[in-house]
Amino acid sequence: MSLPSLDRRRSNGEIRNLASISSSLLPALGTTPDEGYFNLKKYIIAPYDRRYRLWQTFLVALVVYSAWSSPFELAFREMSIEPLLITDLFVDAFFAFDIILTFFVAYLDTSTYFLVDDHKKIAIRYVKHLHFPMDLASTLPFQQIYQVIAGTPHGRAGVFGFLNMLRLWRLRRVSELFSRLEKDIRVSYSLTRASKLLCVTLFAVHFTGCMYFWLAFHHKSPENTWIGKQVEDFKHGSVRSGYTYSMYWSIVTLSTVGYGDLHAENTTEKVFNIFYMLFNIGLTAYIIGNMTNLVVHSSVGTFAMRDAFNKILQYASKNRLPEGLKEQMLAHTQLKFKTAELQQEEVLQDLPKAIRAGIAQHLFHNVVEKTYLFKGLSDDFISQLVSDMKAEYYPSKVDIILQNEMPAYFYILVSGSVDVLTYKNGSEQFLFKLESGSMAGEIGVMFNIPQPYTVRSRRLSQVIRINHHHFKQMVKPFSKDGKAIISNFTQFLKGLGGGVLEEIPHVAEFLSDLPDKRPTQNDSTCDEDDQYKGQTENSSPLSNLDPIRVKIHGHQPNEKIKNGTTPKLIILPDSVEDLFRVAEKKFGKRGSKIVMADGSEVEDLSALRDNDELYIL
Repeated sequence: MSLPSLDRRRSNGEIRNLASISSSLLPALGTTPDEGYFNLKKYIIAPYDRRYRLWQTFLVALVVYSAWSSPFELAFREMSIEPLLITDLFVDAFFAFDIILTFFVAYLDTSTYFLVDDHKKIAIRYVKHLHFPMDLASTLPFQQIYQVIAGTPHGRAGVFGFLNMLRLWRLRRVSELFSRLEKDIRVSYSLTRASKLLCVTLFAVHFTGCMYFWLAFHHKSPENTWIGKQVEDFKHGSVRSGYTYSMYWSIVTLSTVGYGDLHAENTTEKVFNIFYMLFNIGLTAYIIGNMTNLVVHSSVGTFAMRDAFNKILQYASKNRLPEGLKEQMLAHTQLKFKTAELQQEEVLQDLPKAIRAGIAQHLFHNVVEKTYLFKGLSDDFISQLVSDMKAEYYPSKVDIILQNEMPAYFYILVSGSVDVLTYKNGSEQFLFKLESGSMAGEIGVMFNIPQPYTVRSRRLSQVIRINHHHFKQMVKPFSKDGKAIISNFTQFLKGLGGGVLEEIPHVAEFLSDLPDKRPTQNDSTCDEDDQYKGQTENSSPLSNLDPIRVKIHGHQPNEKIKNGTTPKLIILPDSVEDLFRVAEKKFGKRGSKIVMADGSEVEDLSALRDNDELYIL
């Protein structure tokens, strides 16, 4: 026996995991398995074959006819409905063919999730299941068989009418169809549920109306029945009139209107009405419950948003917040609800890390590699960096970064624009504007200093957030990419205006420590370029992206400060020689020894810590 696995691998590495598909006869309509993956035996049909699904859908249309005709023929069999019998034979022939076809349809073994294509196993499974005898009983033309065996053109119509009610077994196909439609994201769930409720209601009205007419038709005193009181000699009336009266009574009773013009006249009808009204209680509760659920489900987002707004207004009122701050709170909350559909945080957090990383690659990779700081970096570095990025939305006039806050994140502006502001002498000053594709907050992160300025959105803006610590950990194993980041960052700082640089501490000092001239790409040799990179790396405070800041003095410890020898706050270089060179630029003299405040001499810079005070002698 061949048991082809449902997990097949494409040549390009893609995996189709069909084990997750429902083991029912047909999967959800939104699922389209690749039929080429089933290496089935000859004359075996895959249950998800497109042609087989079309055949099953066609049978559902015939089921609708059977659900209408079976009760109708029982009630009005003796009122000239012989043409329907021919149609019944035609419909039964299709279902008979489907019984034969089922012996050739593979099935999914729910214990192993393999597709079984063995003829014997398929036949045994179908015959032992309840579906086979019920399918057979609902398809056999009992009246025609009786006529052939008995040799008479007429039989007991009432008995065969009840046997034809076995066709209602086919309604299970309609239930399966609605179950698949409810799972199909291409079809409105509300529309599917409403259609299902309508079908259930129409069938209940039709079935009970036909049965109620049958009771009156076969009563020993036709004039003492619910319809006999209204229509004399109704047995010899038209089918249209009898069916109309039946549907009228059924709908009025189902809707609990009860005009009283058609009511039970004998004990049998009263008993039937009792059970019908009890059934109506359950059906009405089912319909009302489902409709209420659909309405509430469609409005739950609006209710949650209004509740959040009311809480904000109450909080602002109790704490007497300014009107402008209250408006910002409302705008941020409104944007949160509007962008929830785009972010889908509750969906992403339940996904495996590999899938989340793939989504981040698709969304952020192209944006990140185009920003100035990450230009020329390896694809591996960018791929790992974007795996933990988060997208955020900010309405207009909202502070994304606050001046002097610790640099926990820096941002890439995907859309919109922001203002870069600074507070000086108690007043707010505008520095410059950033557009899409720019970065914000990276200076504080790179220098490991409090954010030097405030970043405020000008209009609705989308940003992606990069974690400071994750970024530092990422750079350590990628030394070549770290050098490229330093180079890109240095060139960016050189391009800033002088007025902007003055507002950012350490930047001017850092740039003054760099070589005065960098060879151009056209006239530099590989050795010169490597030499420049080495100089930049040695003089850069960003080589490890976590610099140590120290104060240097140009005098002996405990010596009084002279003019021009005020301490300088610098970022610790990588070597003692570089430290002497920086001290020479600051104090105008080159030292030969480094001591601490207690007089101990420093021989290894790696022993120093942040905010140490050094004396260059």
